[in-house]
Amino acid sequence: SVDMPTMLTNADFEIALKQSHASKLTSQRKAMIPNVRWSDIGGLAMAKKEILNTIQLPLIHPDLFGDLARTGILLYGPPGSGKTLLAKAVATEFSLNFLSVRGPELLNMYVGQSEQNVRDLFERARLASPCILFFDELDSLAPRRGRTSSDSSGVSDRLVSQLLTEIDQQQQEHHIFIIGATNRPDLLDDSLLRPGRFDKLIYIGISNDHNDRRQMFQALTQK
Repeated sequence: SVDMPTMLTNADFEIALKQSHASKLTSQRKAMIPNVRWSDIGGLAMAKKEILNTIQLPLIHPDLFGDLARTGILLYGPPGSGKTLLAKAVATEFSLNFLSVRGPELLNMYVGQSEQNVRDLFERARLASPCILFFDELDSLAPRRGRTSSDSSGVSDRLVSQLLTEIDQQQQEHHIFIIGATNRPDLLDDSLLRPGRFDKLIYIGISNDHNDRRQMFQALTQK
């Protein structure tokens, strides 16, 4: 018998492209303990204290919290103010894996794939626990539902709903800590700021305090 040549169709290319995109996202999200010390961050003493107080107690004494809703942290402020560095420093301080993702990285043109990316991300966080799951540019991932007129397919709304579902489900995991960062908290869906989600808001700005500025200068010059 003569083997007939395999014919490739557009559907084959679309499936391959979809799998390639998912594989690329997975390879970019490797959880590891960062190497950022508090001494690398000048100033921001009050912000550091608030973050530590939120994470340290449930990490050391998870039995005290039982079924209480976990507090997520939202760092907000202008770009370049140290939000990502702060999150990495906390992970280093407590030897936690650090899993970071930018909001736009989870978006996908294929129906249902964006929601699947969110599910996969939280599954990776569970496998990497204890860890910090850090969402950068959170406003691009979870804008206020019904606000985006260009989202005719409802992708954005479904993505926000999936994110909320995953956040609520991970409350049972006492070794997954969620931190978000944005410079536009006013654009976020209101449901994200309810108890057990991103309900601890910490402003990270440019300090006018001379002592803070001196510490920032020292942190920059010691590198």
